[in-house]
Amino acid sequence: MDRITLISTGGTLEKSYSEQAGGVQNKESKVEQYLRQLRLPDLNVETIRLMNKDSLEMTDGDRQFILAAVRHHEPGAKGIVITHGTDTLVETGKVLAAGLPNLIVPVILTGAMTPLGFEGSDGLQNLTESLLAARLLPAGVYLVIHSQVFPIDNVYKDREVARFRRLSAAQPPPVSA
Repeated sequence: MDRITLISTGGTLEKSYSEQAGGVQNKESKVEQYLRQLRLPDLNVETIRLMNKDSLEMTDGDRQFILAAVRHHEPGAKGIVITHGTDTLVETGKVLAAGLPNLIVPVILTGAMTPLGFEGSDGLQNLTESLLAARLLPAGVYLVIHSQVFPIDNVYKDREVARFRRLSAAQPPPVSA
């Protein structure tokens, strides 16, 4: 039986509606309840709740904590999936790629534009696709989202259309202000 380590860090995928705040917030992990809805024969998903943050609140220290968790859980895993907010997902992925030059498994980052459980959420689709990608891709760091796979060093978030795109020499990503 394959073992995938799923490291939960928060982001939109994990947000819940708070009546008190009148909006969505990162309060508690929701990934495990959604994993129970999936048919995962011959797959053991070990879930690690590392943090539950909006990615805009991620610090360099948080990224180092994620890196340490991947190093710790890489041995024995078929692959690693990390749930993460989409705003700084690529930045975290690049820290992982730089800090893990001798990876032996695929490390998949994924997130969502709409929280799990909300109408039109892309969260469950992205989570499911990431689990499959972690079993099929070669070692490396990737973003898996919306039925696409991107090597982490060749992707950026196009905020105008709320989707990820491949980098190209002809059209580099816009510079954030």
